[in-house]
Amino acid sequence: MSPKPFDLALIVDDDPDILLAARLLLRDLFAEVIVAEQPDDAFAKTSGRNPDVILLDANFARGATNAAEGFEALARFLDRDPEAVVVMITAHGGVQIAVEAMKRGATDFVSKPWSNERLLATVRTAASLRQSRNAVSTERQKAVAIAAPAAGETPLLGNSPAMKRVMQLIERAAPTDANVLILGENGTGKELVARELHRRSRRADRVMLSVDLGAVAETLFDSELFGHVKGAFTDARSDRVGRLQAADGGTLFLDEIGNLPLHLQPKLLTALEQRRVTPVGANKPVPFDVRVVAATNLAPSALADESRFRPDLLFRLNTVEIELPPLRQRRDDIPLLLDHYLGLYARKYDKPMPPLADDVRAALAAYDWPGNVRALRHAAERAVILSDGGPLSIDDFSIRRQTGHIPVVTVESAGDLNLERAEKQMIERALQKHSYNISLAANELGLTRASLYRRMEKHGL
Repeated sequence: MSPKPFDLALIVDDDPDILLAARLLLRDLFAEVIVAEQPDDAFAKTSGRNPDVILLDANFARGATNAAEGFEALARFLDRDPEAVVVMITAHGGVQIAVEAMKRGATDFVSKPWSNERLLATVRTAASLRQSRNAVSTERQKAVAIAAPAAGETPLLGNSPAMKRVMQLIERAAPTDANVLILGENGTGKELVARELHRRSRRADRVMLSVDLGAVAETLFDSELFGHVKGAFTDARSDRVGRLQAADGGTLFLDEIGNLPLHLQPKLLTALEQRRVTPVGANKPVPFDVRVVAATNLAPSALADESRFRPDLLFRLNTVEIELPPLRQRRDDIPLLLDHYLGLYARKYDKPMPPLADDVRAALAAYDWPGNVRALRHAAERAVILSDGGPLSIDDFSIRRQTGHIPVVTVESAGDLNLERAEKQMIERALQKHSYNISLAANELGLTRASLYRRMEKHGL
């Protein structure tokens, strides 16, 4: 027996013949159909369960025509489950009651006597709506972890003039619905800026969803952002809500926007301009209301290259532009960041806070930190893990001493045949060559972005 499209339908009507006819009609759509002659009975039978669709009669008392009992039951169902999908059953010609029911939260209505085809179509559409609402709810629950900073982390640490300018821009832009484009090298904290914008916005009580456009396969772009309906393609076994719809009412963070292929950029632009999307395989567009925050590690000159990025999409995204400085341009913040991350990992690994001599602190502040705050964080974690309780040395942070620049030592010139060190050097060379653009460096190394990130984590880069 093939599975039914939907799980549970509830039919509430004081006419046993209506209940029987509706149950027989809907049994091919639903795995279970529950019937009840009175609302109290319906609530008892579905305690702890949320039906996909509720068919609710408007009147129950003999001779009643004002739908008072139906409206009361509708309110109770919506109070129990705000996402409930209720289809009101009205007497023939009860247009005013149907309209009032819709105003009170009903999804649709059917009139008695009904056409079987009309009832099936109405119920199927209503049940599909419920599935979509469930999917949106699931996506929003997943997004809570994305929106919240990692435990123990304080976002956007820094008192340098450069960071003060960033915070001033955030303070001014956050309360508005203006789209924001965040520029900066990898590891500077662009997602932290996006979180701070959301936290201070009027949408702070709604969801923040994140999409790494550099990690989305081109073939899955439409499905990921716009969603799809069941059967739209071979592996579409159920409806999927796209990120634009799932973030409705909240903030959508489009990370690595500069890696979006040129031929896909018009699709995103059209969706942002029209404020609606059509899921793959669907016929009707779905409206959405999101505040878009985008980020890229591309330099402004690269974004201005029309062979890489559409000017009209850039115009749509950068109503406000925030450029995060690399750590080498905000050296005043390095001691503060060091103390924060050393303390964070000391608590995490249940170790005493390791002391840091002034000369070591000065050397770390003078270091250029390719990889920026992310690299400093990894270095601090390594130092804490390997510390023996004594003062930390510069070698505990696994960084090269430098004189104005980071020397690049080739394997050949050093005569070093150690594979671990050779791999680290090659990765460093590729990252420096491409100004820490992960996509370009990964391509040159013959790796995926995810593989390169794993190797950077491994080597503390």
